[in-house]
Amino acid sequence: MALQQDIIAALGVKPVIDAHAEIRTSVDFLKSYLKTYPFLKTLVLGISGGQDSTLTGKLCQTAINELREETTDTAYQFIAVRLPYGVQADEQDCQDAIGFIQPDRVLTVNIKQAVLASEQALRDAGITLSDFIRGNEKARERMKAQYSIAGMTAGVVVGTDHAAEALTGFFTKYGDGGTDINPIFRLNKGQGKQLLKALGCPKHLYLKQPTADLEDNRPGLQDEVALGVTYELIDRYLEGETIDPAAAKIIEGWYQKTEHKRRTPITVFDDFWKK
Repeated sequence: MALQQDIIAALGVKPVIDAHAEIRTSVDFLKSYLKTYPFLKTLVLGISGGQDSTLTGKLCQTAINELREETTDTAYQFIAVRLPYGVQADEQDCQDAIGFIQPDRVLTVNIKQAVLASEQALRDAGITLSDFIRGNEKARERMKAQYSIAGMTAGVVVGTDHAAEALTGFFTKYGDGGTDINPIFRLNKGQGKQLLKALGCPKHLYLKQPTADLEDNRPGLQDEVALGVTYELIDRYLEGETIDPAAAKIIEGWYQKTEHKRRTPITVFDDFWKK
């Protein structure tokens, strides 16, 4: 129980939320960051067609719309980036998400050739990537493209990391986990759904089964299968409920073994890894 409370405190999860209040918190957070650094004018986010990027994208565009109105500075913009690896199976969901978000600008960067080139360069050096590691290459290539776009547009790279994902370390280190600002960090998966409902999002975009879809040999692998526990149980755990001990053990195991992902690079002053 002590570890559960420590995790909840570290991730800032509330047992009950007001969706409209949380929307306002995230939007104001993004606006405040941009206003603090006036040389920044752009929010950049990769849109996958899933729940998390759909929610974060809508929050980004709302923040930019309000900033332009409040400051009359037309340089503020939100860029939604499509980052397919070849042809994406759920491309229609991506287009539906973009239709819901209504971003100022949409860019498409197909990462397949860049990933294949990287894989070949490593093969030439004597390193052959496994399917799983190739998936990490995809995630890092996507983030690399977003940072290049942000660098050319006075931009900030926005992340979609939320509490359930942070708890399990279910992200690629320096891939989708390597961002500048994470406006939905404190929310669990179910709470993200609540915000999308409040925003009027099409149901199929937040009711679909979550998948990172990084592995070629297991396309569309559902997050819950990879994790060995459902998001419903993770959410209940994060909301302070007592859940089945076996499920709690899995959740806490993920948290402990992925601690390094939630840290900046380890220095001689760190000792968390010795525990």
